[in-house]
Amino acid sequence: MLELYNQTCRQCSRMVTQAYSTSFSLGIKSLAPKYRQPVYSIYAFVRFADEIVDTFHHADKAALLQKFREDTFQAIHQGISLNPVLHAFQVVVHRYHIDYALIDAFLESMEMDLHFHSYQSDGYNKYIYGSAEVVGLMCLWVFVDGNAADFESLQSPARKLGAAFQKVNFLRDIKDDVEERGRVYFPGVDFDRFDLSAKQAIEADIARDFDDAYTGIVRLPHGCRRGVYLAYIYYRRLFSKIKGLKPEVIKQKRVRVANSKKLYLLMKSYVQYQLNAL
Repeated sequence: MLELYNQTCRQCSRMVTQAYSTSFSLGIKSLAPKYRQPVYSIYAFVRFADEIVDTFHHADKAALLQKFREDTFQAIHQGISLNPVLHAFQVVVHRYHIDYALIDAFLESMEMDLHFHSYQSDGYNKYIYGSAEVVGLMCLWVFVDGNAADFESLQSPARKLGAAFQKVNFLRDIKDDVEERGRVYFPGVDFDRFDLSAKQAIEADIARDFDDAYTGIVRLPHGCRRGVYLAYIYYRRLFSKIKGLKPEVIKQKRVRVANSKKLYLLMKSYVQYQLNAL
């Protein structure tokens, strides 16, 4: 009956992922079957923590996040939880030898969202690492099946990919972050004076991250390469749309990639994968 409980918890994590992100769900479905459920479990864990700091405005967020942290590590240490998302996550942590320090860094970045509304370079880099890079590293542990040597060789480009994704999100969501949450993540950027020069400097930094990340994607195990590449080209497409817009436009609306374009990118990544073009 334990396997029935495990299966139920895995299904909960998959449902959370599919409910919150069509883009990541599409990417996960492009992974080989053995990688899908572990990544669903990681995403659901990350999504619930993020929900605490971004959505539960009526509640004591600090207390909720602290309880979530305690419950997370209790689940890991005991090997069981009645929270289905945490239970599925702890199974993945143990199965793939995910470093607890990555989990701690992620939760610390979530806590930063409760206290910081603007960042200097050190705080910005710390937040990017904890909120995005470590998520990529958790997934990398799954992709290399817990092999420490393989993880080490791919760690740097995996971090760059997570950083690129997060920075694109910051540009895409700059209006909502300021108006709904009072946050400006980019160091030295004044939202009211956000001009073309500031936008282009951020874009140049993101472009470097994308270029560095690609060197790792082509070295990933075959079964996960296509799914990661799909996420890569989706974000590069979103990035291209943002680059083509004036600062005044992204300050007024959230940029999106149409579902039809997502399907096109899926087919494109599949063809390239079949032709061994990546």
